[in-house]
Amino acid sequence: MLDMIPNAEEMTSLVGKTLYEVWNNLCALIDDKYNMDCLWNKGGKAWKYEYKYRWGGKTLCALYARENCIGFLIILGKNERLKFEDDKETYSKEVQEIYDSTHTYHDGKWLMFNPTDTSLFNDFIKLLNIKRKPNKK
Repeated sequence: MLDMIPNAEEMTSLVGKTLYEVWNNLCALIDDKYNMDCLWNKGGKAWKYEYKYRWGGKTLCALYARENCIGFLIILGKNERLKFEDDKETYSKEVQEIYDSTHTYHDGKWLMFNPTDTSLFNDFIKLLNIKRKPNKK
């Protein structure tokens, strides 16, 4: 857990105005479809901050922030990977390439995206839907 949750000024200073807008738009998109617990943490070695969406002890996804960069992580387990692969052609080439180049671990594929705009958001929502159906109307 973090001692202090970063405010808008800190996040803008860290990732830049444009990426902070992308971050906020992505959070708004997720918040619009899912009612989740949101937890701020330290981002480990590679990131300054982690912002995790969880419900019932399970992680839906996580956002990460470091200097001039944001990340969106979603982990697809075995059954979720099968669902993705059945529908793979409907995803953008970029998402397909990241999926194909990501190592498969015992607990699944850890898909990390570094969005710089909102162009992949429809694919992100489709990936989230594989993990969990939206719980907001």
